[in-house]
Amino acid sequence: MRMLSIQSSVSYGHVGNSAAVFPLQRIGVEVMPVSTVCFSNHTGYGSWGGPMLSGDNVRDIVAGVEDRGGLAGVAAVLSGYQGGDDIGDAILDAVARVKRHSPDAIYACDPVLGNATSGCHVAPEVQSLIRDRVVPHADLITPNQFELGFITGTSPDTLESTLASIDAAMSIGPKYVLVTSVVTPDQAEDTISMIAATPAGAWMVTTPRLPLKANGSGDVTAALFTAHFARTGDAADALVRTASSVYTLLENTLKSGERELQLVESQEAYAHPSMQFVAEQIR
Repeated sequence: MRMLSIQSSVSYGHVGNSAAVFPLQRIGVEVMPVSTVCFSNHTGYGSWGGPMLSGDNVRDIVAGVEDRGGLAGVAAVLSGYQGGDDIGDAILDAVARVKRHSPDAIYACDPVLGNATSGCHVAPEVQSLIRDRVVPHADLITPNQFELGFITGTSPDTLESTLASIDAAMSIGPKYVLVTSVVTPDQAEDTISMIAATPAGAWMVTTPRLPLKANGSGDVTAALFTAHFARTGDAADALVRTASSVYTLLENTLKSGERELQLVESQEAYAHPSMQFVAEQIR
């Protein structure tokens, strides 16, 4: 299976493509990474070096891949953090190019906007870009609970309201939704859930909530779910495989005491997830 992944790249640590590519390769996906930035490290450190790429740079790279015949047989296009309008437009152009060669390819958009703790941390023009122009063109979106509410103009804070927000998102354009980091008042303390929804139903996996903030874990989650779902079309199975792999990755990172994801050390969790969690059908 082949995927095109348009995301940031860092030399130190694991976010964006530097988080997504290796797990995808480890499960047998041929990944074509396209960088939107080439930074020394993620910006959470407060300082970094390296350039941002322009939308034209991204277009040139994708066009070169197309010239080699690389856009034929693509199962999915994955995008993550979008730093500006020009990158967003270039990603949409790339999706259109891919679908000309691979009509069945799905476009999976991780709409990186922010979280419930800090609110939106992208520029207003990027907020509008993602909500109004990118999400309507996506087949699959992978927002956290806060981002789902922002995109739909709703307040998903219970299971029922989160399902209603998923329906609102689907009415905008996406056929499939993965909601990460779901917390509701009636679930057990120190747990966290993910919900995967398709027109055929919705499923939820709940795991213990580990006491760490791990930059890049959402990028791994979006990548693995997209690949598993594109391969099988089974949202419940893709959800369990993804949750199992990412939980082991986070466990290993917590045990290590390191700030960065223990991505390489956890590679067996991608190739052979322990499947320690169960998907509950909730609709």
